Amino acid sequence: MPTRTARTAWNGTLQDGSGQVELTSSKIGTYEVSFPKRAAEDANGTTSPEELIAAAHSACFAMQFSALIAEAGGTPIALEIQDDVTLGPDPDGGFKLTGIKLTVRGEVDGLDADGFAKAAADAKATCPISKALTGVEITLDVALEQ
Repeated sequence: MPTRTARTAWNGTLQDGSGQVELTSSKIGTYEVSFPKRAAEDANGTTSPEELIAAAHSACFAMQFSALIAEAGGTPIALEIQDDVTLGPDPDGGFKLTGIKLTVRGEVDGLDADGFAKAAADAKATCPISKALTGVEITLDVALEQ
């Protein structure tokens, strides 16, 4: 299996500095990062480690979920996965990820709502990014839309 690479160039202090995250393997872009914008409600044109984790997790979950739907005898028509990753204070000092909420909506042939929810729960437990994030509580909000 391949290894994927990203790199960050950073200049300055945490509060006054900024950086650029490069998606090196795919060569699809370089994105601005800064701590003040990371900690603000409005990202104002920058990304953050939490947003990048959310992107990775939602994509990984969608792939695993589609595979598990098919294994259960269903056919995914359309899936929408939203991943909300929250940064908060760590009681031991600094910051940590304080929660992840996966919101899963989909249109599937051949599965009822219970089968859809079971496939989603199994995907949450087995997607590689979910496994990497086991130190963070991941909640699941699932609805089959027909």
